[in-house]
Amino acid sequence: MPAAVDQYLAENAAAFEEQLCQLLRIPSVSAQSTHKGDIRAAAEWVAGQFRDMGMKAEICETPGHPIVYAELCQAPGAPTALVYGHYDVQPPDPLDLWETPPFEPTRRNGNLYARGATDDKGQMFTHVKSAEAWLKTVGKLPINLKFLIEGEEEVGSEHLDDYIRLNRERLKCDVCVISDTSQFGPGLPAITYGLRGISYFELKLQGPDRDLHSGVFGGAVVNPANALVKMLTALVDDQGRVQVPGFYDDVTPLTERERKEFAALPYDEAEFKSAIGVKELNGEADFTNIERRWARPTCDINGLTSGYQGEGAKTVLPAKASAKFSFRLVPNQDPANLKAALETFLKERCPAGITMELIGYHGAPGVVVPLESPYVAAAVKAVEHGFGRRPVFIREGGSIPVVSTFHDLLGVDTLLLGWGLNDDNTHSPNEKFCLADFHRGIKTSAALWEELGRVKT
Repeated sequence: MPAAVDQYLAENAAAFEEQLCQLLRIPSVSAQSTHKGDIRAAAEWVAGQFRDMGMKAEICETPGHPIVYAELCQAPGAPTALVYGHYDVQPPDPLDLWETPPFEPTRRNGNLYARGATDDKGQMFTHVKSAEAWLKTVGKLPINLKFLIEGEEEVGSEHLDDYIRLNRERLKCDVCVISDTSQFGPGLPAITYGLRGISYFELKLQGPDRDLHSGVFGGAVVNPANALVKMLTALVDDQGRVQVPGFYDDVTPLTERERKEFAALPYDEAEFKSAIGVKELNGEADFTNIERRWARPTCDINGLTSGYQGEGAKTVLPAKASAKFSFRLVPNQDPANLKAALETFLKERCPAGITMELIGYHGAPGVVVPLESPYVAAAVKAVEHGFGRRPVFIREGGSIPVVSTFHDLLGVDTLLLGWGLNDDNTHSPNEKFCLADFHRGIKTSAALWEELGRVKT
């Protein structure tokens, strides 16, 4: 990488931090309509960054929040990379658990604390600043570069797929780049080559037409809360295996190479338990904790609602009960097939006297990027330049549905290069981003454009 680029990054490190703070001060909470103006302000701010460095930038309207698109394609014969990120953030609640206000960025212990610091404003911004460094010093990029920065990621990206579908030619590229994941640990950078998918549901049960006195009617009327508990319990057995018929039919098993590489990672199970405040771990039998979280499908209840939950006692037989629950899927499992099998499974266990409704929400399949890809090799070299050591290869248990969308609609794989850490409190109070990793991320990104530019297309 040209020395001038490295020098620019070093000389402007403080300015980059202050600019990130400007973006973090904008409370761009996509889930709350009261922040619609803030969402717009964040989109305008991001677009302004691209225009200031000489890139073509446009705010693209959707039926929801706008998408920021920018590009600079002036490298004939070189590959084209598409960077995806999001400028919207999660609600900061509960506010009383924040040590400092969520939208007043604060430096403590080498970290920058604010909502959106690591998810995803800080990580996304590293790629913006790396492009700036090339343009302000060399005057051009060694690659054709496009940016797609949305404002609805935290609410399910409802309008993103339609935008991508309608703009396939505009978004045409050779590889996508996303930084919205984590390193394996402090000082141990990682390339995430696999993600689990998701299928999310809500189950609603209706019994009597109103709440009843549990003394007068208990034993004579089916209790929806009791029924709900039994139906949910049937989903997973004592060995951690999901019981929906056909659930494991299409699961791609881990290879021996993967299991050996996972086992070789510097993972401390006692430290993991301590970090999340539990004394014991549990899950599918015959798999390690890492394998369960990264590469095995699961089912988890996300919320339960029924009856009286106020202070004191109220002897009520509730009229309704509901639960929200999700399945994490691995590559080759189809969310659509799961819904049909799940509905049959639950109906068979729904007692007479109860009306059942199963609602399917968002879903996305799991993905795996081939480790033999020349773009992965380029990313390895870039990470070595930015972090000073070779990255490890990991999977992640979470889902980034747009990765599947890019594969299906644009026909390209995605490089998942995360600069965050697992203790960054993503979606929680006191979210943070390590400032040293912020700058390492910018340096890695700057090197990535040069390394990708060398790949033969």
